[in-house]
Amino acid sequence: MNRSSINWSGPMPAITTPFHSDLSINEEGFTANMARLFDAGATGMVAAGCTGEFWALSMDERSRIAELTVAACKDRGPAIIGTGSIREGEIIEQIDRAKDAGADGVLVLPPYFAHLTEAEVIAHFEAIDARASLPIILYNIPGNAGNAVTPDIADKLADLDNVVAIKESSGSWTNFHATLLRVKDRIRVFCGPSSAFGVPATLAGADGLIDCFPNVWAPGCLDMWELARSGRTTEAWALQSTGIALTELFTSEGRTLYPSTKAAMDYLGFDGGGPMRPPLRDLSADARKGLIAGLNELLPAHAKVA
Repeated sequence: MNRSSINWSGPMPAITTPFHSDLSINEEGFTANMARLFDAGATGMVAAGCTGEFWALSMDERSRIAELTVAACKDRGPAIIGTGSIREGEIIEQIDRAKDAGADGVLVLPPYFAHLTEAEVIAHFEAIDARASLPIILYNIPGNAGNAVTPDIADKLADLDNVVAIKESSGSWTNFHATLLRVKDRIRVFCGPSSAFGVPATLAGADGLIDCFPNVWAPGCLDMWELARSGRTTEAWALQSTGIALTELFTSEGRTLYPSTKAAMDYLGFDGGGPMRPPLRDLSADARKGLIAGLNELLPAHAKVA
C-alpha cells in the first residue's frame, strides 16, 4: 500500500471521548459530537487518540469506541482508530479489533516512556507493519510519546507495506515541512497542530488536517482547509489567527490542552465534553474562569453568558 491506496484527505477531527459523572463512556455524546462535526464539514474521524484519552481506556472500551466510530462514519468518511501502547502485541490486538469493528485504518504511535534509538523506533514499526491487518497512519507527537518519528525515520517507514500516511504533530513547522518534503510522494501527510499552522501546511501541500480544535471550534477550524485550498487566503489567515489565540488560551495559566477542550465543549453546550479520567483532572475553578473569558472574546458568536 501507499498514498494511492486510500482517498483520505481534508479535515478529520481528533475527537474526544466523553464520560458520564461516574466516568463510564457517554456513548450518546460521543456519537452526537461526530454527527455535528460531519455536518460542519469534517471528512473523517480519528478516535481513541491523544484527544480521546486512549491511555485511560481499557481494551474493551477501545473496541466499543471503534464500533461507535465506524457506525457514525458510515457513508460519511473514514473511521481511523488510535492504537496507543508501548507493547507490540497490544497494538496488534487493537488493530485486529478495529478491523473486526469495520474501521478503515489505525493511528500508531511510537512506544512511549522508554527512550529508544532510531533503530529501535524503526524496528518497532517494522514489527507492527508485518502483522497489521489495516492501513497505518504513523503518529509523530514526541511531546507526548517521548520518542519521535523524525523526517529521517519517516523516510524509512514510508516504504513499509501497510503505511499509507503520517500525522505530524511535533508542533515544529521545520519538522513538519521536512517530513512533508521527504515522504509526500509515497504516503499522505496530515498536519496535527492545524490550529497553529494549518493554513501554511495546506498551502505547502498537506493532504489534510487532524486536530482536536474542531471539537470546540467548528466549522472554523475545518474551514481553514477549504479556504486555503480555494485561494481565499485572507479569510484563511484570519481563522489561523483565531486558532493560534485559542491554542495559547488552552495551554496557559494552569491549563492543558485536553482538559481545556472538554471544559470549552461543556461551556459552549457541545456534546463530547464531560469530566476527565485520571490521571488528567478537570480544570480548576480559576483556570476555567480564565478559559471562559477567553472563549467569550475569541468566539463571541458561540459563547454563552458566563
